[in-house]
Amino acid sequence: MNSLLVTSTDEGTGKTAVALALARLAADRGATVGYMKPKGTRLQSNVGKTLDADPMLARELLGLDAEMHEMEPVVYSPTFIAGAIRGEEDTAALRERVQDAYAGLAEGKDTMVVEGAGDPATGATVDLTDADIAALLESHAVLVARYEEPGDVDRILTAADDLGDRCLGVVFNAVSSAAYDEVETDVVPFLESRDIPVLGVLPWERSMAGVSVADLTNELGAESLTDADTGALVERVLVGAMSGESALSHFRRTKDAAVITGGDRADVQAAALDAPGINCLVLTGGHRPSGAILGEAEEQGMPVLTVQTDTITTIERIESLIHGGRVRDEATVERMQELLHSHADVDALLD
Repeated sequence: MNSLLVTSTDEGTGKTAVALALARLAADRGATVGYMKPKGTRLQSNVGKTLDADPMLARELLGLDAEMHEMEPVVYSPTFIAGAIRGEEDTAALRERVQDAYAGLAEGKDTMVVEGAGDPATGATVDLTDADIAALLESHAVLVARYEEPGDVDRILTAADDLGDRCLGVVFNAVSSAAYDEVETDVVPFLESRDIPVLGVLPWERSMAGVSVADLTNELGAESLTDADTGALVERVLVGAMSGESALSHFRRTKDAAVITGGDRADVQAAALDAPGINCLVLTGGHRPSGAILGEAEEQGMPVLTVQTDTITTIERIESLIHGGRVRDEATVERMQELLHSHADVDALLD
């Protein structure tokens, strides 16, 4: 049986899309395929009452009938981590739970796709990092990475070193046209000189970019202040640091954007509500807007989110999510299948 762990260097790399696309490509080749995400991390509740969205999506897109507690044996919530730090979790028992769940899911399967966490170090408190899981389940691993600047190579080298001989190589995802030549000319030869094969360089595609307001809310740990629909996509970030009049002119020249501003900038918030291309308003520093702004937002159906982080941190986090995107539907996975087929060594990944 081929057991493949799909891990990543950081959040927002497109790991889930790659994992599900590889699973479907294996199925297209006639293999019986299973899926598992040992650590549930994309949770809507910090006590883990809501399961990770990725296994639920995998079960739907791959036509699996496995139980969620098998596909996601460890709900890695903040509450769980705090308990582990206090010594309330039995590491050996957790590892056995993961192994038992995997054995059940893998029975009768030709290929098992195991999805790692957004950060390969997640799980260290209970000896279940992605590298630990690869060794525990005797899986090979592919590392999904972004490339925006040379410093990104440091994370790749560290993650690959942790995986050791189990690392099959790296797949770069969503590489911009500006960085593509640099990756092919400089980065690929460098990594391969360090015995880290590069198995794919996938170009950035607008159709794969963006993140829904719902996913943005969950990933930021934001509080939603309106009862608006959160299905709209955010493809860019605008910072409301100018006057209200200047902001309105600026906002009206864009579309599918999130405006980030402080809770005390009523003029900027009003401008965002008046601009048809703004799909979401994000207020930083834990501030709340006035009742008038919230009332207008409710009337217009505009999502208004508040986060505890500062503006710079919030911008960086949202841009990371937008760049990596989120798997939204079957079409997203199908497009990733096409990208892998055209720009990656699928044989090396699946055989």
